[in-house]
Amino acid sequence: MALINCIECGHIVSDKAFSCPNCGYPMQETKKSENIPRKPRKKHKKLPNGYGSIKKLSGNRNKPYAAYPPTTQFKLNGSPVTQPAIGYYEDWYSAFDALREYNKNPYDLLNNDITFKELFDLYFKSKYEDNKKRTFSVSSKNAAKTAFKNCLPLHNRKFKELRKIELQAVVDDCPLKHSSLELIVTLLNQMYKYAMENDIVDKNYAQFVTINIPDDDESGEPFSQEELDILWKNKDMKYVNVILIMIYSGFRIKAYESIEINLDDCYFKGGIKTKAGKNRIVPIHPAILKYAVDFNPQKFNSHYFREKCFYRVLKTLGISITSNGKKHTPHDCRHTFSWLCDKYGVDDFSKHLLMGHSFGSDIEKSVYGHRTIEELKAEMNKIKVLNCC
Repeated sequence: MALINCIECGHIVSDKAFSCPNCGYPMQETKKSENIPRKPRKKHKKLPNGYGSIKKLSGNRNKPYAAYPPTTQFKLNGSPVTQPAIGYYEDWYSAFDALREYNKNPYDLLNNDITFKELFDLYFKSKYEDNKKRTFSVSSKNAAKTAFKNCLPLHNRKFKELRKIELQAVVDDCPLKHSSLELIVTLLNQMYKYAMENDIVDKNYAQFVTINIPDDDESGEPFSQEELDILWKNKDMKYVNVILIMIYSGFRIKAYESIEINLDDCYFKGGIKTKAGKNRIVPIHPAILKYAVDFNPQKFNSHYFREKCFYRVLKTLGISITSNGKKHTPHDCRHTFSWLCDKYGVDDFSKHLLMGHSFGSDIEKSVYGHRTIEELKAEMNKIKVLNCC
């Protein structure tokens, strides 16, 4: 018997071992037919002893590479006790970067005493600082920090001991607007997701937290017919086409980041916020079909479009302020869609479906009311577009 190094993690094992006890890599490979050429395995640099390990997990995964901290505990038979993964990554090099950062400042992923604040620091670093494939705006980072500050009663609590009633209390007791409460709920869910990925908790209590005040973002004022005429007259101006898509489909601006566009059957599918609003079908109005063909949700950032495109375009066209002296917002596009439905006689039931409104206590409509795509298209086509050519 001789001792050899595992080619996957560098751990010293017997040459008779069936697999590496540290990473599970098979040491005794099945002999293959000489007629079948062996695909050379890509070798990565050997990790230093006590540095940790990187394993490529089996199956079809988006992030198949797992980074594990150094083994510090062993069973009675001498086999190592593998710690939870630091994280899961798309390639070996990303996993190595995470392992390198871990070794700079090691932390115990199974620490039962980790506080809400300590977990936030780990989550924030993982998402906003260690992520090399996506750049987050300053406003996005500040939004996370602000939401964290609004969770002050939780800061020194042990994260594993938190329950839904305490999370809900933070949201209910916050005196801020609906949009600020949304940031808190989003942060809680993302922190729980991070904690579950790292085996700190096994249940997401944040998923049960609700916002129990009216959505003040629903207020707004539709574009007038004169303002619509100006938009259509300048339809070839950059970003005007996106504004027209928003006006003639009625989704909230955030929904366009993940909206599904079915060009074969000519409809949008998506929505956010409410149960009735999510994954709803909205036919593509013929007037905006060519714009929908070119629209790419993956490249659409609602915050950037709102701040850098929407307001600037309206100001350039001279229609940024309503007749009542209010500033037009992206949500006014949704109000405009509602106004157009009313103006051109779209039936109320179809309008509710198109806009994702709840039917409240109307059990008959909420349970038994249905519309086919073709019926929704017929209602959508009632909306006339003037001066679009």
